[in-house]
Amino acid sequence: MMGIQPNLLNQLVSLLLGASVAGVLIFFMSSAGIGTEPSAAGISSWVNGTMAVPVASAQEANHTSSSKVEGVASPQEASHNASQAAEDELQRLLREVADEHKTVIMTSVNEAWAAEGSLLDLFLESFRAGERIAHFVDNLLVVALDAGALERCRAVHPHCYLLPPVAGGNKNLSDEKVFMSKDYLDLVWSKVRLQQRILELGYNFLFTDVDIMWFRNPFERMSVAAHMVTSSDFYFGDPYNPVNAPNTGFLYVRSSARMVGVFEAWQHARLTFPGKHEQQVFNEIKFDLVDKRGLRVQFLDTVHNAGFCNNTRDFNTLYTMHANCCVGLAAKLHDLGNLMKEWRVYMGMDDAQRRGGPVRWKVPGICIH
Repeated sequence: MMGIQPNLLNQLVSLLLGASVAGVLIFFMSSAGIGTEPSAAGISSWVNGTMAVPVASAQEANHTSSSKVEGVASPQEASHNASQAAEDELQRLLREVADEHKTVIMTSVNEAWAAEGSLLDLFLESFRAGERIAHFVDNLLVVALDAGALERCRAVHPHCYLLPPVAGGNKNLSDEKVFMSKDYLDLVWSKVRLQQRILELGYNFLFTDVDIMWFRNPFERMSVAAHMVTSSDFYFGDPYNPVNAPNTGFLYVRSSARMVGVFEAWQHARLTFPGKHEQQVFNEIKFDLVDKRGLRVQFLDTVHNAGFCNNTRDFNTLYTMHANCCVGLAAKLHDLGNLMKEWRVYMGMDDAQRRGGPVRWKVPGICIH
């Protein structure tokens, strides 16, 4: 009996120690939330002396991490997704509006220009009032520069595209922009970037500023031999002489690798001529584009494609009228509105009255002369 007591005592001690260790282990596992629902601060609070958020199981942590990656995109991913959505929408709209020759007509508006009674309304009215040009509205893509312009555009036209904001640029393009301000320059250069993308996608385009009234079919005045056709602020007689002063607010371009290269050079030249808008930069580089890149550019005669800078004052020869050389939305609306009224009077005349001589409009206006 005495011979087995030490052995029995050893077993009893081992049993008690084993139970104590197991109890401590269960306590720590419970505190750490392993295998049970966490009911108190995790073990890290013991180590750090602070109250911490309970530690989740490894499986739960992986699931949570995976959910965050899948459910919430990073800023880079969000930017990429937004860019891709805008690209998809652009391509869809181009397919809808392009004619059988893959040509689209396009203009751009911000909220101020798209507002009821503003330039967009006048612009669309000119197609309805013009001579056999109402069908061109089916090929018209209106580029909205802000959300307000997009909403208003969709109320009056079926084909509207919201231009994505440029990284680092002003996010608010809704107001009327002061001529040659930074916001104005960002706005007009964004137009060139979009035009290049349209060429890259294989579409020809005729861009027309929204302050241009259409009266007749301008394609009738364009040469099929030209890579680019532009209106003129001042025209000196030879349609292919780059000495003419271009106005790129009315610009037709045929899609080709050459023209994509021209637009790349045009945008790059902005760095060489800081503080200048796209038309000024084009005027600076037009001779190099003709000489070094073989660009054939046609300048339209102001007798037919007129502007406030230099107009014909004769409805018999007029195809388009641009409110250029005119600063301020109110001034443009005043003069173009009066011009549309007088065009409707002209359209009500019989042929004999029209042939009787130049049919002029009233002058002076605020800008037109």
